[in-house]
Amino acid sequence: MEFCRIAPDVKLGRDVRIHAFVNLYGCEIGDQTQVGTFVEIQKGAKIGDHCKISSHTFICEGVTIESGVFIGHSVTFINDKYPRATNPAGELQSEADWNCQNTLIKRGASIGSGTTLLGGITIGENAIVGAGSLVTKDVPANTTVAGNPAKILNLSAPKRTDERSLARS
Repeated sequence: MEFCRIAPDVKLGRDVRIHAFVNLYGCEIGDQTQVGTFVEIQKGAKIGDHCKISSHTFICEGVTIESGVFIGHSVTFINDKYPRATNPAGELQSEADWNCQNTLIKRGASIGSGTTLLGGITIGENAIVGAGSLVTKDVPANTTVAGNPAKILNLSAPKRTDERSLARS
């Protein structure tokens, strides 16, 4: 794990694969999950078993990713509805000055490359989010969404060709 920053408080599952230039602190990563190059996963984030987190992805505090989830390249999670540099007194904000918006990505979901997900949403089981989407609200299970903002394209995502990968989770 050359050129990686992995804080001592990170909980890594069995057979986790981590590529170069990764920054992990205060997070949990489940068994047999793969983390690509140039990924940051912040404190309090939880990644399940058998996930694939592709390169250049940012997973912030408040994000939970269940088992068997695919996260494409350059996916960005946001956890603050009203980001500001300073508080009303004009001082740099601290953790006390904001509310973390939690995001849940349910089992078997796929998030396409270049997607941005606003905080406080849930992506349902086996849902598919098309590449380049801006997800501003919950996505129902087994649904495909895409666009800016993401809209439902169909109400039944294509069946997975390898259900065994989820059965192991």
